[in-house]
Amino acid sequence: MKSPETPMPHPHRFSPARPCFIKDVPHWDLDTDVLVIGFGAAGACAAIEARQAGARVRVLEVASAGGGSASWSGGEVYVGGSGGTSVQRANGFEDSTEDLATYLMMAGGPGADSERVQAYARGAEAHFRWLQDQGVPFKGSYLPGKWIEPTSDDTLLWSGSEQAWPFRDKARPAPRGHTAQFKGWGGGKVLMEKLCARAAELGAEVHTDSRALTLVLDEAHAVVGVVARMDGTEKFIRAHKGVILCAGGFILNKDMLARFTPGALACNKEVSGGNDDGSGIRMGMAVGGAAIHMDQFFATVPFFPPASLVKGIFINGRGERFINEDAYHGRVAHYVLRQPEGKAWLLVDNEIFGRPVIKPDVTVAAVGETWEEVEEELGLPPGSLVHTVKTFNEQAEAGRDPLFHKAADWLRPLTQAPFAAISYCSADLEAHAFTLGGLATRPGGEVLDGDGQPIPGLFAAGRCACGLPRWGEGYSSGLSLGDSTFFGRMAGRTAAG
Repeated sequence: MKSPETPMPHPHRFSPARPCFIKDVPHWDLDTDVLVIGFGAAGACAAIEARQAGARVRVLEVASAGGGSASWSGGEVYVGGSGGTSVQRANGFEDSTEDLATYLMMAGGPGADSERVQAYARGAEAHFRWLQDQGVPFKGSYLPGKWIEPTSDDTLLWSGSEQAWPFRDKARPAPRGHTAQFKGWGGGKVLMEKLCARAAELGAEVHTDSRALTLVLDEAHAVVGVVARMDGTEKFIRAHKGVILCAGGFILNKDMLARFTPGALACNKEVSGGNDDGSGIRMGMAVGGAAIHMDQFFATVPFFPPASLVKGIFINGRGERFINEDAYHGRVAHYVLRQPEGKAWLLVDNEIFGRPVIKPDVTVAAVGETWEEVEEELGLPPGSLVHTVKTFNEQAEAGRDPLFHKAADWLRPLTQAPFAAISYCSADLEAHAFTLGGLATRPGGEVLDGDGQPIPGLFAAGRCACGLPRWGEGYSSGLSLGDSTFFGRMAGRTAAG
């Protein structure tokens, strides 16, 4: 029981939206050089690098164990360049730094960060070797075909739109998804077990079940620490060199989604380890950090495997095609999500029909012995679907797709009855999403204000920051883990310095 002279603090007096000023800090409970908020991919790598640079490091993790959302991922890291990683070269693929950079610029969309892209493209191959040095296992084998993530323990796969138009026309394709060795779904747990163990082995002090509440500012408005809730009480933690925000995105914060990313509300499955509540981004914004590309999000409607379904064609409520179906599933998803009246179907014939592995109970909206019957059952304008299929079949027979430039490997006429329309209408949709927007940072992790100036003492990485993946239509599997681990390392080094 506290004495009357020391009143019990109100449990909600600290908020991510309001910083604490140093004059209101009664004492420092803990002390460190670098304080990392979040022990996921970015946080673990930041802690490793900061410790190797000689800094004292503490990590606050709100969950009972490290890993974050990365531990629930497929464990794919998007790397290449410098002629190719050891795995790419061993499997016969060459990958130039220029091709990797060109692809990443296209994947970054209208707001791509060229400085960040160039840094990553030049360093990605060495970063892959660094991950191996931390103990992350990679078998080294290649898995051909189209996969959302491997269920085998193979390493290398095509994890984006590298072979699809328009990307293939500008950057020579190469598979760049490098997956931690693990059989079944969820290789991210292996990746994170190794990275978290490495950080702890190097001497980072990890505090689990500890929630960062707000940042502490000194008189010059530099970030000098954090207020946290640990063991049910508020603690004031001094950070002499800097605070690194690695607390994830905001897909679980419905208020933030409604304000910044309303398009993601159409997706009913959140991709998260359970703590992507936006608190890290809000803390950064509260001290003047600029938040950018907050409207952008990853989305997927998992329509393959089986890969045969990629040979089908998507149509909308006008009976028209709208995307080359061989593009990355996340790119396809964004086109599906914005079709008029939420209507979209995948047309297939008997030869390529299958039920998506991730959604075997997918709705089959129409079946017919002719395309006229399918069109009528869907209630489409007379002749619309039939005309689209006839045009597609004629071109596919000749190995061409002049309207949407689908690669020849995925082109074949839809002529084997019966025919079917698999529903990707909004009422039947099962879409997965996570956010891509976040704090504006330099490649070194320094958080920038609205004038593009760094906020002293504050750094960010992972989905707290807006990194390489900042355009939903350009996302590739492995970009988040590649971005988080690479730029988490850079933030750790910068803060420690």
